[in-house]
Amino acid sequence: MATDHEAKQTKASRVLIIAASFVIIIAGMRSAQSILVPFLLSIFISIICGPMLVWLRKKGLSSGLALLAVIIAILATGLLIGVLIGTSIHDFSQSLPFYQDRLTEKTAALVSFMAGLGIKISDKLVFEYIDPGAAMGLASKLLSGLGNMLSNTFLILLTVIFILLEASSFPAKLHSAFGSSGNSLENFDKFIANVNSYMAIKTWVSLATGALVAIWLYILGVDFPLLWGVLAFLFNYVPNIGSIIAAVPAVLLALIQHGSTTALLAAAGYVAFNIIIGNVIEPRFLGRGLGLSTLVVFLSLVFWGWVLGPVGMFLSIPLTMTVKIALSTNKETQWVNTLLGTTGDSA
Repeated sequence: MATDHEAKQTKASRVLIIAASFVIIIAGMRSAQSILVPFLLSIFISIICGPMLVWLRKKGLSSGLALLAVIIAILATGLLIGVLIGTSIHDFSQSLPFYQDRLTEKTAALVSFMAGLGIKISDKLVFEYIDPGAAMGLASKLLSGLGNMLSNTFLILLTVIFILLEASSFPAKLHSAFGSSGNSLENFDKFIANVNSYMAIKTWVSLATGALVAIWLYILGVDFPLLWGVLAFLFNYVPNIGSIIAAVPAVLLALIQHGSTTALLAAAGYVAFNIIIGNVIEPRFLGRGLGLSTLVVFLSLVFWGWVLGPVGMFLSIPLTMTVKIALSTNKETQWVNTLLGTTGDSA
């Protein structure tokens, strides 16, 4: 009996120690946000660029030339984004008060229209509990976070270079340290392969989504189509609810500029693109075993946004997916992987 009691105490103590360690780690991450965010972004970019580096080496380029080509591609992409998006972020931030005022006027007009139909709603109640400019303000905050991220370009690029330099020799170091037959090493290899595959496919799919959104909004005459395309690209990493978050400010802007018809067309475009890409194309390449439940997606968005700020919201699902893939490679932790996934999925 004493042994059972001691075993229960040991188990309870272990749970408390794990919980306390988790709290301390999260508090440390939040305090080190300014250092951690560029580092995580560097890892994110390195994982995306890794397959390109491997492909160039297979084509016969030396490691140095392949790395140089990848760095030039990263610099060109960053410069293009900085030129196209930086000005749009500034202009949108400057115009935000005007858009919010116009949205408030539209809301007041809607309340008056409903009152004419016999549906009486208090103006004070609407503006107290439903802030029509909150969505635009959230978009501005997220885009400002993106702008701050671009200001750390040199640090991020330098870290990416060093990560890619180490990437080629890291597997050899692991095999040398742990041997080629270790189960943990096999799990690590599987984990890295799954993460690379997920990030590469998700990035291409997200690029397609962002491009389609930008083109559609440009056709409709909505301001800053490139900005909303980038936002759609980033939030396509957040399944289920990411497309809704990305669509709200663009649809509201279409309503402010051109009225309800254009706003409905903009919303229809978002719905169509996400149904085609999210429900048809993406599952075909990624499969459904790597899915996350809607609750986990939402909690991840809130949690990583709180820990790492606006950039944490963009990275929330890649970070959570990395944890999920890591858990799926170990039989002892597959039950957690199953709980994080959609019903019945176990990766």
